[in-house]
Amino acid sequence: MKILMVITSHDQLGATGEATGFWLEEFAAPYYGFRDAGAEITLASPRGGQPPIDPKSDDPGNQSEAMARFKNDPETQRKLANTEKLRHLTADGFDAVFYPGGHGPMWDLVNDADSIRLIEEFYNSGRPVVAVCHAPAVLQKVTYRNEPIIKGLRVTGFTNSEEEAVHLTDVVPFLVEDELKRLGGIYEKADDWADFTVVDGRLITGQNPASSSSAAKELLKLLEAQHSLNDGKAHSSVT
Repeated sequence: MKILMVITSHDQLGATGEATGFWLEEFAAPYYGFRDAGAEITLASPRGGQPPIDPKSDDPGNQSEAMARFKNDPETQRKLANTEKLRHLTADGFDAVFYPGGHGPMWDLVNDADSIRLIEEFYNSGRPVVAVCHAPAVLQKVTYRNEPIIKGLRVTGFTNSEEEAVHLTDVVPFLVEDELKRLGGIYEKADDWADFTVVDGRLITGQNPASSSSAAKELLKLLEAQHSLNDGKAHSSVT
């Protein structure tokens, strides 16, 4: 398995003067889930190099086993500090793409032409697309058959009430829940901060940071199923 993880390069939280970036747990938990499953992982971002970590994601109350593992893993830290530039990549050679959240993606990846192109390449070629928490926002301008990619699909993402709870409703460019509905997605959600992941075909979305690990597990299950199906087809053609 070869998985591309696309991470935000944006580090400013609107006009607040505060820092933002990607949510560390939403990178670390899926990353180690993929690595432990034997996947080869490529990290990329719009600017390349070290993507910004949202400082709030590293607060004492937000620590997790995956984050502790990352902090004791200099090899992965070096890999994260040297992400590839999105514009140099295509979907060729990868099995899936995974977008961790944090507020950063709402400012850069939503409008990034290379990100939009990549998602369309993956989806159009039958490969899974995964986005967690605020990252489903990156689907805003992605199309499939001249319609919004999420139109008619079951999706989830950071809820309006979760945004209200972190007091950023009036700071973000738009609300993820509202936008997914506006684009024609069949929006679903669980209780605030609950682990909730939705799978509809080859699109996988997670509601919040707690959902990042389950979204990664659902992707691994989907890739395993696709691999088994392809093996079956190859076996049938030989026999």
